[in-house]
Parts: sequence; structure tokens; C-alpha cells
Amino acid sequence: MQDYWLARLRQHATSRRAVLFGAAGAGVGLALSGTSAASAAAPSETATELPPFDFDKGNAAESVLGPFAGPAVYATVAPSDATLIIRFANLLEICWFDAIAPYHPTAVGIYSQLPRRPRAEAATNRYKNIAILYASFRVFNSLMPQFAKTWREMLQSVGLDPADDSTDPSTPVGIGNLAGHGVVTGREHDGMNQLGDHDGRIYHRQPYDDYTGYRPRNTADELVDPSHWQPAIVTKGNGIFQIQKFVTPQLKHVTPYSYPDPAAFRLPAPTASDHRNRAAYKAQVDDMLATSAGLTDEQKMKAEFFDDKFASLGLAVGAAIQNAGLDLDAWVHLHAAVETATFDAAIAAWHNKTIHDAVRPFSAVHHVYRGRTVTAWGGPGKGRVTDLPAEQWRGYLLVADHAEYPSGSTALCAAEVQAARRFLGTDQVHFRFERPAGSSIIEPGLTPREDLVLSWDTWTDWMHDCGMSRYWGGVHFLPAIKASWEIGRKVGDRAFEFVQRQINGEAVLRTRR
Repeated sequence: MQDYWLARLRQHATSRRAVLFGAAGAGVGLALSGTSAASAAAPSETATELPPFDFDKGNAAESVLGPFAGPAVYATVAPSDATLIIRFANLLEICWFDAIAPYHPTAVGIYSQLPRRPRAEAATNRYKNIAILYASFRVFNSLMPQFAKTWREMLQSVGLDPADDSTDPSTPVGIGNLAGHGVVTGREHDGMNQLGDHDGRIYHRQPYDDYTGYRPRNTADELVDPSHWQPAIVTKGNGIFQIQKFVTPQLKHVTPYSYPDPAAFRLPAPTASDHRNRAAYKAQVDDMLATSAGLTDEQKMKAEFFDDKFASLGLAVGAAIQNAGLDLDAWVHLHAAVETATFDAAIAAWHNKTIHDAVRPFSAVHHVYRGRTVTAWGGPGKGRVTDLPAEQWRGYLLVADHAEYPSGSTALCAAEVQAARRFLGTDQVHFRFERPAGSSIIEPGLTPREDLVLSWDTWTDWMHDCGMSRYWGGVHFLPAIKASWEIGRKVGDRAFEFVQRQINGEAVLRTRR
């Protein structure tokens, strides 16, 4: 696993710009500037490498936060940990929205509606940048208190005082502190069990621990019910094996922004995943095996690209922003829209995952062809194998630690796309991401065989490939992807409209549930 992480970090270090999406990745919404394996181990060491920051013209969320937050986030969550990535991203970018709202002609904060500041204070980015940094400081200390020293150094790197806890709403420091505290107060006990205390009652002492009592119907060793999720046995590549645990099933109870109840997005059961529907169940497995056997280099690299929520969801928004030439206000507002969309889409997806608890492809393949051989991708570097024991089949991607239906990643992509498309007023985008020969993480040195450019010209195409990448990667059946496109689109609409009401000053203050 250490080699895996170093490969991840090296890959991002070569990117000109990586925007962390929090989950549409959206990611944490920050720019990672030159992140390296060394800086991930010691986040605070980036302080001496930062160029001078221009408060009047710059973007502190991008230029100041990124070099500090990027390594800390990489050291805390994996690029495929969608539920935590989107949470980190959402809380951070909502605090930015609230921090600059007093400097906007009409916007009102989501968790802190502070008095409007004189228009002259918005003539440059200075006050907004200061407010953004202090708001972020408060949220970072709530989300990742283990990096308290890093967050202090972040402020000190641009001459700000981390000990300044002013709550004066007439100053940018006070506005930032109030905005950050507002988000922290509104979200620390929102159902996610961030502090491990589940709304103040000590049921679970580990952050983000499950308090719902979820238990899988199957064990890692025995598939008792082939219709339902089975924990996989996973390894870090060091001879140590672990059994998966359903990650954050309590997400279904988290308070969304743009709708009152995820039950509004209840999906019909995935009938082809019901093993009693034998013909459809086997046909679904056979389709998966055929796709696995015919994987192309482009499909493999797209599967890897979209599996990394930092790179895919975050880079997409970053590229769209760069193409549109947005100012600081619009930059923050777009991030707020897409992060709200992905956050709320994840809640709707997890609501359905816990209801249907559907089987993953690897379990279904093992069940249908137990004791026989299949033709499929044989594993890293093995290509198409015609006599692969069915019990050895795995998808190209490592299987996620939660139920199959619907596809969470696809729902996030679709929600981000819809919110971004409506905010920017166009479906046209131009994404170009180079993948040098041999740059694969799963098949290093082998895939792709030649330099490859992943490209998309519309949000629609990007969303399609994001969903299909989960099928190519062998972690989802097609019905899960198709259902998630629809959920994501609906949630994306609601999220955009929610944020637009906040921008227009038409909303009321949210309070803790």
C-alpha cells in the first residue's frame, strides 16, 4: 500500500494543477501545487516553498490553502474514499461561501448571515481572502485537528495571526471566524458521526464510525445470499489481509442541503441482481465478463482516472473554471454549487445502498461460475485469460467497501455535471488530461502501451464516461450506473437552485437539526 500511495502522489506531483474535490470531486476544491510524497509525510514543510501571496488580486483558497491542505488530506483519506472526500470538500467550500457573502451585493450565508459590508471593501479580493483563510482555519481544525500545527503555519505563511479569534462582524477576521464556526456548529453533529460521539452521546468513540447497526448478510468467506453485498478480503500488498466493513452507512441519515428527505430518490430494486431471477442474473454476469475480457487501454485509464476522486471530480471543475475565467466570487459560488450537489447526491445514493444492499460483480461471478473457468481480464499484467478460475476473477479496479446499487461515484459525477452545467450555462467543456505510456497505477510500466490523452468536449460525455468507467472497472453492473445518472441529475438541479437562492439573498438561515 505504501508503494500505491507513493505512486498516487507522484502522479499528482506531475500534474500542473490538481483541484481536490470533496467529494465531485468535486474534491476538496483546492489546488494542489506540486504535492510530493515527502510533503504528504510532513505537510508543514511546504511553508518555506510558497511564493508571496497577493491579497488584492489572488485567490487564497487556491494559492494558500492548497499547498498546506493537499498533503494533509492525502495523508488522511484515500483518493477513492468518496464519502469523506466530499464531506471535507463541502464543509470547506460552504465556509468560503459564507465568508465572502457579506462582501457580495445580495448573497447570504448558509450557516451565518452576517451584515452586508460596504461596497468599497469588495473593490479588491483582500478582505474576502482574509475571511476565507480564517473560515478555513476553523473548519480545518474541526475536520483534521491532528494537523493543528499545519493550519497555524498556513495563516502565518501569509502574515496572519492564528491566535486572532475575533468575532467582530465588521472585520474580515471576525467574518471569517464566524463563518467557519457557523459551518462547524451546523455540521459536526449532522448525522455523520464526525466526532465519534453521535450527537453528543458516546456510542462510538471513533470518528465516522457506524452507529446504525448495519450487518452484512454474507461473510467474506461464505456467500449465504447471492443477491446481497459480501465484504471482500483486501490486502495492502504486504501479506496482511483485512475484511471490508461497509463504510459510513450512517450517511443516509446526514442532513442534506437541497431537499428534506432522501426517500424522495428511492430507487426500484435491481431485479437482475436477484439470484432467484436466474436468467437475468447470469446474463448480467456474462456481460461483465465479456467487458472484462475486452478491456482497452483507454477504458483502463479512464477507470483509474475516475476512481481517483481528487483527480477526476476536482480537475473537471478546475478545468471548467479555468476555461470560463471566473472571478473570485463566481469561483467560490461554482464550488459551492457542485459541492452541495455531490454532498446531497451521496446521501441519496447511500440511502438506496443500505436499502437494496446489492451484490457486487465479484461475488456474482464467483457464485455463477463456482468451480469452473471463465474468459476475462486475468489481473494486473496478465491481459485476457481464457481459463481463469472463476473464484480468482476480480474487476480491474479494487472493489469499494459498500453495497453495489446504485453507483455512488456515478451519482456524484452526474450531480456535479448538472450543477456545473447550469451554473456555467453551457454543456461545452474542453478537458484534456495526458496519461504517459506505462503510467497506470494498476498495471505500471505496461498500460497504456503508448501515450494517451483522455479528452472530453461536453459535460454530457464526461458524465457518461465517469459512469461507464465503473462498469469497465468491474465494480458495478449497468443498472446501478443508469439509475445513478438519473439521481445525480435530479439532485444537481436542486443543489444549483439551492445555492442560487443563497446568492440571490432569497434563503433563510439554516439551523442545526
